[in-house]
Amino acid sequence: MSLIRKEDQEYLKSEFEKHLKDDVDIVVFTSSDSECKYCKETLELATEVSAIDSRIHLVVYDFDKDKAKAKKFGIEKYPATVVEKHGDETGRVRYYGIPSGYEFGSLIEDLKIVSSGEADVSSKAMEIISKIDKPMKIQVFVTPTCPYCPKAVTTAHKFAVRNKNITGEMVESMEFEKEAEEAGVSSVPHIVINNDVQFVGAYPDDQFAEYVMEAYKHA
Repeated sequence: MSLIRKEDQEYLKSEFEKHLKDDVDIVVFTSSDSECKYCKETLELATEVSAIDSRIHLVVYDFDKDKAKAKKFGIEKYPATVVEKHGDETGRVRYYGIPSGYEFGSLIEDLKIVSSGEADVSSKAMEIISKIDKPMKIQVFVTPTCPYCPKAVTTAHKFAVRNKNITGEMVESMEFEKEAEEAGVSSVPHIVINNDVQFVGAYPDDQFAEYVMEAYKHA
Protein backbone atom coordinates (compact mmCIF):
# COMPACT_ATOMS: atom_id res chain seq x y z
CA MET A 1 0.00 0.00 0.00
CA SER A 2 1.34 3.40 -1.01
CA LEU A 3 2.15 5.92 1.72
CA ILE A 4 1.21 8.82 -0.58
CA ARG A 5 -2.37 8.78 -1.84
CA LYS A 6 -2.97 8.84 -5.59
CA GLU A 7 -4.57 12.30 -5.52
CA ASP A 8 -1.63 13.64 -3.49
CA GLN A 9 0.82 12.17 -5.99
CA GLU A 10 -0.98 14.03 -8.76
CA TYR A 11 -0.86 17.27 -6.80
CA LEU A 12 2.86 16.83 -6.09
CA LYS A 13 3.55 16.07 -9.74
CA SER A 14 1.97 19.42 -10.64
CA GLU A 15 3.91 21.24 -7.91
CA PHE A 16 7.22 19.76 -8.99
CA GLU A 17 6.56 20.62 -12.62
CA LYS A 18 6.04 24.25 -11.57
CA HIS A 19 8.84 24.68 -9.08
CA LEU A 20 11.70 22.25 -9.66
CA LYS A 21 14.60 23.68 -11.62
CA ASP A 22 17.85 21.76 -11.09
CA ASP A 23 18.09 18.07 -10.26
CA VAL A 24 17.93 17.33 -6.55
CA ASP A 25 18.86 14.35 -4.38
CA ILE A 26 16.97 12.74 -1.54
CA VAL A 27 19.66 10.89 0.38
CA VAL A 28 18.45 8.36 2.95
CA PHE A 29 20.61 6.80 5.65
CA THR A 30 18.91 3.72 6.97
CA SER A 31 19.85 0.65 9.00
CA SER A 32 18.91 -2.99 9.43
CA ASP A 33 18.88 -2.40 13.19
CA SER A 34 15.61 -3.85 14.50
CA GLU A 35 15.35 -0.96 16.97
CA CYS A 36 15.06 1.59 14.16
CA LYS A 37 11.31 2.15 14.29
CA TYR A 38 10.83 3.99 11.02
CA CYS A 39 13.81 3.11 8.81
CA LYS A 40 11.63 1.08 6.46
CA GLU A 41 8.90 3.71 6.22
CA THR A 42 11.40 6.56 5.78
CA LEU A 43 12.91 4.78 2.78
CA GLU A 44 9.46 3.96 1.37
CA LEU A 45 8.38 7.59 1.63
CA ALA A 46 11.54 8.87 -0.06
CA THR A 47 11.17 6.23 -2.78
CA GLU A 48 7.59 7.28 -3.52
CA VAL A 49 8.48 10.99 -3.63
CA SER A 50 11.45 10.44 -5.92
CA ALA A 51 9.28 8.42 -8.32
CA ILE A 52 7.02 11.43 -8.96
CA ASP A 53 9.56 13.50 -10.91
CA SER A 54 12.65 12.40 -12.83
CA ARG A 55 14.63 15.36 -11.48
CA ILE A 56 14.45 13.88 -7.98
CA HIS A 57 17.13 11.25 -7.43
CA LEU A 58 17.03 8.76 -4.56
CA VAL A 59 20.36 7.82 -2.97
CA VAL A 60 20.38 5.20 -0.21
CA TYR A 61 23.14 4.36 2.26
CA ASP A 62 23.37 1.89 5.12
CA PHE A 63 24.49 3.84 8.18
CA ASP A 64 26.41 0.85 9.56
CA LYS A 65 28.12 -0.17 6.31
CA ASP A 66 28.67 3.23 4.69
CA LYS A 67 30.51 4.93 7.54
CA ALA A 68 32.62 7.08 5.21
CA LYS A 69 29.51 8.50 3.55
CA ALA A 70 27.83 9.11 6.90
CA LYS A 71 30.91 11.04 8.02
CA LYS A 72 31.02 13.03 4.77
CA PHE A 73 27.38 14.04 5.15
CA GLY A 74 27.73 14.66 8.90
CA ILE A 75 25.07 12.07 9.73
CA GLU A 76 25.17 10.80 13.30
CA LYS A 77 22.01 8.70 13.62
CA TYR A 78 19.24 7.06 11.62
CA PRO A 79 16.89 7.18 9.89
CA ALA A 80 18.21 10.34 8.29
CA THR A 81 17.05 12.12 5.15
CA VAL A 82 19.09 14.77 3.34
CA VAL A 83 17.87 17.10 0.59
CA GLU A 84 20.50 18.71 -1.62
CA LYS A 85 21.49 19.66 -5.15
CA HIS A 86 22.26 16.59 -7.22
CA GLY A 87 25.70 15.25 -6.31
CA ASP A 88 26.56 17.89 -3.71
CA GLU A 89 27.09 15.57 -0.70
CA THR A 90 27.06 18.40 1.85
CA GLY A 91 24.22 17.22 4.10
CA ARG A 92 23.27 20.67 5.40
CA VAL A 93 19.49 20.23 4.96
CA ARG A 94 18.62 17.15 6.95
CA TYR A 95 15.91 15.27 8.82
CA TYR A 96 16.42 12.86 11.69
CA GLY A 97 13.36 10.66 11.87
CA ILE A 98 10.64 10.14 9.33
CA PRO A 99 9.40 13.40 7.73
CA SER A 100 5.75 12.48 8.06
CA GLY A 101 2.60 14.24 9.23
CA TYR A 102 3.04 18.00 8.99
CA GLU A 103 6.75 17.53 8.32
CA PHE A 104 6.00 15.89 4.98
CA GLY A 105 5.16 19.40 3.82
CA SER A 106 8.61 20.56 4.96
CA LEU A 107 10.23 17.87 2.85
CA ILE A 108 8.29 18.94 -0.24
CA GLU A 109 9.10 22.60 0.39
CA ASP A 110 12.79 21.75 0.76
CA LEU A 111 12.83 19.94 -2.56
CA LYS A 112 11.48 23.06 -4.25
CA ILE A 113 13.83 25.42 -2.40
CA VAL A 114 16.97 23.35 -2.94
CA SER A 115 16.16 22.65 -6.59
CA SER A 116 15.41 26.28 -7.43
CA GLY A 117 17.99 27.80 -5.08
CA GLU A 118 15.33 30.35 -4.18
CA ALA A 119 15.16 30.39 -0.38
CA ASP A 120 12.88 33.30 0.48
CA VAL A 121 14.51 35.04 3.45
CA SER A 122 13.81 38.59 4.61
CA SER A 123 16.47 41.20 3.91
CA LYS A 124 17.09 41.70 7.62
CA ALA A 125 17.52 37.98 8.27
CA MET A 126 19.77 37.68 5.23
CA GLU A 127 21.90 40.56 6.49
CA ILE A 128 22.35 38.72 9.80
CA ILE A 129 23.04 35.21 8.56
CA SER A 130 25.41 36.40 5.82
CA LYS A 131 27.82 37.28 8.64
CA ILE A 132 28.05 33.67 9.80
CA ASP A 133 31.54 32.49 8.84
CA LYS A 134 31.99 29.43 11.04
CA PRO A 135 29.99 26.20 11.43
CA MET A 136 26.57 26.58 13.08
CA LYS A 137 24.05 23.81 13.66
CA ILE A 138 20.36 24.56 14.09
CA GLN A 139 18.32 21.68 15.53
CA VAL A 140 14.54 21.93 15.39
CA PHE A 141 12.81 19.38 17.61
CA VAL A 142 9.34 18.52 16.32
CA THR A 143 6.47 16.05 16.47
CA PRO A 144 4.51 14.92 13.39
CA THR A 145 1.27 16.39 14.79
CA CYS A 146 2.67 19.89 15.44
CA PRO A 147 1.18 22.34 12.91
CA TYR A 148 3.65 25.10 13.80
CA CYS A 149 6.82 23.02 13.48
CA PRO A 150 7.19 23.05 9.67
CA LYS A 151 7.65 26.83 9.69
CA ALA A 152 10.60 26.53 12.09
CA VAL A 153 12.08 23.59 10.16
CA THR A 154 11.79 25.40 6.84
CA THR A 155 13.37 28.55 8.26
CA ALA A 156 16.37 26.57 9.55
CA HIS A 157 16.69 24.84 6.19
CA LYS A 158 16.41 28.13 4.26
CA PHE A 159 19.26 29.53 6.34
CA ALA A 160 21.31 26.42 5.50
CA VAL A 161 20.61 26.90 1.78
CA ARG A 162 21.61 30.55 2.01
CA ASN A 163 24.83 30.04 3.99
CA LYS A 164 27.13 27.04 3.57
CA ASN A 165 28.31 27.41 7.19
CA ILE A 166 24.83 26.63 8.53
CA THR A 167 23.32 23.17 8.95
CA GLY A 168 19.58 22.81 9.62
CA GLU A 169 18.27 19.66 11.29
CA MET A 170 14.77 18.46 11.98
CA VAL A 171 14.78 16.05 14.92
CA GLU A 172 11.63 14.01 15.53
CA SER A 173 11.29 14.13 19.31
CA MET A 174 9.36 10.89 19.76
CA GLU A 175 11.85 8.89 17.71
CA PHE A 176 14.83 10.45 19.44
CA GLU A 177 13.54 10.71 22.99
CA LYS A 178 16.98 10.72 24.63
CA GLU A 179 18.17 13.70 22.57
CA ALA A 180 14.91 15.54 23.18
CA GLU A 181 15.17 14.91 26.91
CA GLU A 182 18.79 16.08 27.00
CA ALA A 183 17.77 19.28 25.20
CA GLY A 184 14.97 19.87 27.71
CA VAL A 185 12.21 19.64 25.12
CA SER A 186 8.75 19.97 26.66
CA SER A 187 6.90 21.65 23.80
CA VAL A 188 7.59 22.01 20.11
CA PRO A 189 9.01 23.45 17.97
CA HIS A 190 12.01 23.60 20.28
CA ILE A 191 15.08 25.08 18.63
CA VAL A 192 18.65 24.48 19.79
CA ILE A 193 21.54 26.32 18.11
CA ASN A 194 25.06 24.95 18.57
CA ASN A 195 23.91 23.19 21.75
CA ASP A 196 23.86 26.63 23.34
CA VAL A 197 21.06 29.08 22.50
CA GLN A 198 17.51 27.72 22.77
CA PHE A 199 14.01 29.01 22.17
CA VAL A 200 10.53 27.62 21.64
CA GLY A 201 8.18 28.66 18.86
CA ALA A 202 7.92 29.29 15.13
CA TYR A 203 9.40 32.76 15.06
CA PRO A 204 9.61 35.06 12.01
CA ASP A 205 12.93 34.65 10.24
CA ASP A 206 14.22 38.03 11.48
CA GLN A 207 13.94 36.95 15.12
CA PHE A 208 15.13 33.45 14.32
CA ALA A 209 18.26 34.91 12.71
CA GLU A 210 18.96 37.01 15.79
CA TYR A 211 19.09 33.84 17.89
CA VAL A 212 21.51 32.33 15.38
CA MET A 213 23.70 35.41 15.70
CA GLU A 214 23.57 35.16 19.49
CA ALA A 215 24.87 31.57 19.28
CA TYR A 216 27.47 32.68 16.74
CA LYS A 217 28.83 35.28 19.17
CA HIS A 218 29.14 32.58 21.84
CA ALA A 219 30.95 30.15 19.53
